[in-house]
Amino acid sequence: MSESKRMGLVLIEAFADWEYGLLAASAVAWFGCSLTVLTPGAGIVTSMAGARIAGEAALEGAKAESYDALALIGSDRWEQGAATPADDLARDVLERGGTVGAICGGTVALARSGLLEGRTHTSNGRKWLREAAGSYAGAEHYRDTPAAVRDGPVVTAPGTAPATFAIAMLEAMLPGRAEQVGQMRAMMAAEHAAAG
Repeated sequence: MSESKRMGLVLIEAFADWEYGLLAASAVAWFGCSLTVLTPGAGIVTSMAGARIAGEAALEGAKAESYDALALIGSDRWEQGAATPADDLARDVLERGGTVGAICGGTVALARSGLLEGRTHTSNGRKWLREAAGSYAGAEHYRDTPAAVRDGPVVTAPGTAPATFAIAMLEAMLPGRAEQVGQMRAMMAAEHAAAG
Protein backbone atom coordinates (compact mmCIF):
# COMPACT_ATOMS: atom_id res chain seq x y z
CA MET A 1 0.00 0.00 0.00
CA SER A 2 1.25 3.49 -0.81
CA GLU A 3 1.91 6.18 1.77
CA SER A 4 -1.19 7.26 3.69
CA LYS A 5 -2.83 10.43 2.39
CA ARG A 6 -3.43 13.27 4.85
CA MET A 7 -6.70 15.16 4.73
CA GLY A 8 -7.65 18.38 6.49
CA LEU A 9 -11.35 18.69 7.29
CA VAL A 10 -12.40 22.34 7.71
CA LEU A 11 -15.38 22.77 10.03
CA ILE A 12 -16.71 26.18 11.03
CA GLU A 13 -19.57 27.25 13.26
CA ALA A 14 -22.99 25.89 12.16
CA PHE A 15 -21.40 23.23 9.91
CA ALA A 16 -23.75 20.81 8.16
CA ASP A 17 -23.74 17.47 9.99
CA TRP A 18 -24.62 15.33 6.96
CA GLU A 19 -21.95 16.67 4.61
CA TYR A 20 -18.71 15.32 6.06
CA GLY A 21 -19.41 11.94 7.66
CA LEU A 22 -19.23 9.67 4.65
CA LEU A 23 -16.06 11.31 3.34
CA ALA A 24 -14.26 11.42 6.69
CA ALA A 25 -15.17 7.92 7.84
CA SER A 26 -14.53 6.18 4.53
CA ALA A 27 -11.24 8.01 3.95
CA VAL A 28 -9.94 6.86 7.33
CA ALA A 29 -11.58 3.45 7.84
CA TRP A 30 -11.65 2.13 4.26
CA PHE A 31 -8.76 3.93 2.57
CA GLY A 32 -6.23 4.38 5.38
CA CYS A 33 -6.02 8.17 5.23
CA SER A 34 -5.27 10.33 8.24
CA LEU A 35 -7.65 13.13 9.14
CA THR A 36 -7.12 16.41 10.98
CA VAL A 37 -10.11 18.55 11.95
CA LEU A 38 -9.28 22.22 11.36
CA THR A 39 -11.41 24.87 13.07
CA PRO A 40 -10.96 28.59 13.65
CA GLY A 41 -8.53 28.94 16.54
CA ALA A 42 -8.61 25.14 17.05
CA GLY A 43 -11.77 25.86 19.01
CA ILE A 44 -14.98 23.96 19.45
CA VAL A 45 -17.54 24.44 16.69
CA THR A 46 -21.21 23.54 16.91
CA SER A 47 -23.06 21.89 14.03
CA MET A 48 -26.52 22.73 12.77
CA ALA A 49 -27.85 19.88 14.91
CA GLY A 50 -25.99 21.03 18.01
CA ALA A 51 -23.11 18.51 17.94
CA ARG A 52 -19.90 20.04 19.25
CA ILE A 53 -16.55 19.13 17.71
CA ALA A 54 -13.17 20.34 18.92
CA GLY A 55 -10.60 21.27 16.35
CA GLU A 56 -7.33 19.37 16.41
CA ALA A 57 -5.48 22.27 14.81
CA ALA A 58 -6.11 25.94 14.13
CA LEU A 59 -7.21 26.78 10.61
CA GLU A 60 -5.21 30.01 10.83
CA GLY A 61 -1.89 28.23 11.39
CA ALA A 62 -2.42 25.26 9.09
CA LYS A 63 0.37 24.62 6.58
CA ALA A 64 -0.37 23.27 3.11
CA GLU A 65 2.54 20.83 3.26
CA SER A 66 0.72 18.99 6.05
CA TYR A 67 -2.16 17.97 3.76
CA ASP A 68 -2.66 16.04 0.55
CA ALA A 69 -6.31 17.07 0.51
CA LEU A 70 -8.53 19.69 2.06
CA ALA A 71 -12.33 19.48 2.42
CA LEU A 72 -14.39 22.58 3.25
CA ILE A 73 -17.71 21.57 4.77
CA GLY A 74 -20.82 23.69 4.38
CA SER A 75 -22.18 26.27 6.79
CA ASP A 76 -24.19 29.42 6.26
CA ARG A 77 -21.30 31.29 7.89
CA TRP A 78 -19.20 30.99 4.70
CA GLU A 79 -21.66 33.44 3.13
CA GLN A 80 -20.90 35.90 5.93
CA GLY A 81 -17.17 35.89 5.18
CA ALA A 82 -16.20 33.42 7.89
CA ALA A 83 -12.90 31.54 8.00
CA THR A 84 -11.04 33.49 5.34
CA PRO A 85 -7.75 31.67 6.20
CA ALA A 86 -9.32 28.69 4.42
CA ASP A 87 -9.03 30.62 1.15
CA ASP A 88 -5.22 30.77 1.24
CA LEU A 89 -4.88 27.26 2.64
CA ALA A 90 -7.01 25.83 -0.17
CA ARG A 91 -4.99 27.72 -2.78
CA ASP A 92 -1.70 26.53 -1.24
CA VAL A 93 -2.81 22.88 -1.02
CA LEU A 94 -3.84 23.01 -4.67
CA GLU A 95 -0.57 24.66 -5.73
CA ARG A 96 1.34 21.86 -3.97
CA GLY A 97 -0.51 19.28 -6.08
CA GLY A 98 -3.18 18.37 -3.54
CA THR A 99 -6.91 17.88 -3.82
CA VAL A 100 -9.33 20.58 -2.68
CA GLY A 101 -13.03 20.01 -2.23
CA ALA A 102 -15.93 22.10 -1.03
CA ILE A 103 -19.54 21.21 -0.45
CA CYS A 104 -22.50 23.54 0.00
CA GLY A 105 -21.41 26.82 1.60
CA GLY A 106 -17.76 25.77 1.42
CA THR A 107 -17.90 26.51 -2.30
CA VAL A 108 -18.11 30.22 -1.41
CA ALA A 109 -14.52 30.06 -0.14
CA LEU A 110 -13.32 28.52 -3.41
CA ALA A 111 -15.17 31.15 -5.42
CA ARG A 112 -13.83 34.10 -3.42
CA SER A 113 -10.26 32.74 -3.58
CA GLY A 114 -10.30 32.38 -7.36
CA LEU A 115 -9.98 28.60 -7.36
CA LEU A 116 -13.03 28.14 -9.60
CA GLU A 117 -11.58 30.24 -12.41
CA GLY A 118 -11.44 28.08 -15.53
CA ARG A 119 -12.93 25.08 -13.68
CA THR A 120 -16.24 23.34 -14.09
CA HIS A 121 -17.98 23.46 -10.72
CA THR A 122 -21.30 23.35 -8.90
CA SER A 123 -22.85 24.44 -5.64
CA ASN A 124 -26.31 25.02 -4.17
CA GLY A 125 -27.44 26.84 -7.32
CA ARG A 126 -25.97 29.31 -9.78
CA LYS A 127 -27.93 32.27 -8.38
CA TRP A 128 -27.18 31.27 -4.79
CA LEU A 129 -23.41 31.08 -5.37
CA ARG A 130 -23.35 34.44 -7.17
CA GLU A 131 -25.29 36.05 -4.33
CA ALA A 132 -23.12 34.40 -1.65
CA ALA A 133 -19.73 34.90 -3.30
CA GLY A 134 -20.41 37.98 -5.38
CA SER A 135 -19.07 38.25 -8.88
CA TYR A 136 -16.37 35.57 -9.07
CA ALA A 137 -13.91 34.38 -11.69
CA GLY A 138 -15.15 31.21 -13.37
CA ALA A 139 -18.88 31.79 -12.89
CA GLU A 140 -19.41 30.91 -16.55
CA HIS A 141 -18.23 27.35 -15.82
CA TYR A 142 -21.00 26.67 -13.29
CA ARG A 143 -22.91 23.41 -13.88
CA ASP A 144 -26.40 22.97 -12.49
CA THR A 145 -26.35 19.37 -11.29
CA PRO A 146 -27.51 17.49 -8.19
CA ALA A 147 -24.20 15.60 -7.92
CA ALA A 148 -20.61 16.56 -7.16
CA VAL A 149 -18.45 17.90 -9.98
CA ARG A 150 -14.76 17.13 -10.26
CA ASP A 151 -12.46 19.19 -12.44
CA GLY A 152 -9.00 17.71 -11.94
CA PRO A 153 -8.01 18.14 -8.30
CA VAL A 154 -10.95 20.44 -7.45
CA VAL A 155 -14.25 18.95 -6.27
CA THR A 156 -17.45 20.90 -5.63
CA ALA A 157 -20.90 19.74 -4.58
CA PRO A 158 -24.29 21.01 -3.50
CA GLY A 159 -25.17 20.34 0.11
CA THR A 160 -27.58 17.61 -0.99
CA ALA A 161 -24.77 15.48 -2.47
CA PRO A 162 -22.55 14.15 0.35
CA ALA A 163 -22.20 10.70 -1.24
CA THR A 164 -20.99 11.91 -4.64
CA PHE A 165 -18.82 14.50 -2.86
CA ALA A 166 -17.11 11.75 -0.87
CA ILE A 167 -16.62 9.59 -3.95
CA ALA A 168 -15.26 12.44 -6.11
CA MET A 169 -12.87 13.49 -3.33
CA LEU A 170 -11.58 9.93 -2.95
CA GLU A 171 -11.17 9.57 -6.73
CA ALA A 172 -9.13 12.76 -6.86
CA MET A 173 -7.04 11.92 -3.77
CA LEU A 174 -6.44 8.26 -4.54
CA PRO A 175 -6.12 7.69 -8.30
CA GLY A 176 -4.41 4.35 -7.70
CA ARG A 177 -7.44 3.06 -5.78
CA ALA A 178 -10.00 3.47 -8.57
CA GLU A 179 -11.34 -0.08 -8.22
CA GLN A 180 -12.05 0.34 -4.50
CA VAL A 181 -13.61 3.77 -5.02
CA GLY A 182 -15.74 2.24 -7.78
CA GLN A 183 -16.96 -0.41 -5.34
CA MET A 184 -17.91 2.32 -2.90
CA ARG A 185 -19.76 4.18 -5.67
CA ALA A 186 -21.70 1.00 -6.52
CA MET A 187 -22.55 0.45 -2.86
CA MET A 188 -23.90 4.01 -2.51
CA ALA A 189 -25.84 3.79 -5.78
CA ALA A 190 -27.47 0.52 -4.70
CA GLU A 191 -29.29 2.30 -1.90
CA HIS A 192 -30.93 4.74 -4.31
CA ALA A 193 -31.65 2.10 -6.95
CA ALA A 194 -33.42 -0.06 -4.36
CA ALA A 195 -35.53 2.87 -3.19
CA GLY A 196 -36.80 3.57 -6.73
